[in-house]
Amino acid sequence: MGDYCGRILIVDHDEFARAEAVRVAVRLGCEPSAAENAELMLERLADERPALAILAVELTGAMSGLELLRELHDRYGDGLPVILVSGERTAPLDRVAGLLLGADDYLVKPVDPGELLARTRRSLQRSGANVGKANGNGDGHGTREPLSLSPREREILLLLAEGKTQKQIADELVISPKTVATHIQHLLAKLGVNSRAQAVAAAYRQGFVGSDVVAHALDDVLVGVE
Repeated sequence: MGDYCGRILIVDHDEFARAEAVRVAVRLGCEPSAAENAELMLERLADERPALAILAVELTGAMSGLELLRELHDRYGDGLPVILVSGERTAPLDRVAGLLLGADDYLVKPVDPGELLARTRRSLQRSGANVGKANGNGDGHGTREPLSLSPREREILLLLAEGKTQKQIADELVISPKTVATHIQHLLAKLGVNSRAQAVAAAYRQGFVGSDVVAHALDDVLVGVE
């Protein structure tokens, strides 16, 4: 899996903030899994321990980010790094309270993307995650060797990055869904990943698509659709 660092959970009702956190996860070689509220995230949590969570304190739904932090620590242990972000509870006492509840960091919105990247990398490194090296200009793939993909594989990878389903890809390329599935399996093997979300992240890191495409394409993946 190379420098794949694991899954980052992202929970924020602010679509722009979610997209920024997704870009950070992708640049660091992690798989983003995001939702707009705690309930949606809890419905699709896997047994596998995530690498980190980025949670807004203020969430829509019944649970707050602080409550979700406690739930995640109950499930995965207190060692799971959690970064809290808030645009309302920004006083020093609020930040201290979040840290005392077990947060690894507490950031005030609007969060500068560069700062979020640096803080997330630091938290991942402290927890022992295998963090990818994102370069300073935001490309996130500057030192990687290019993949040897066939023209058809590149075509399918780009369509995956655009959020297309297997059936939609088959219709667009006028090939059978079974053929698309075979190409996707070959792509996953070459990329060293196991899911469409990881494939989209890898497409960005390899320079096949830009971060704007990733943020849009992962809109389905963010809520766990494969």
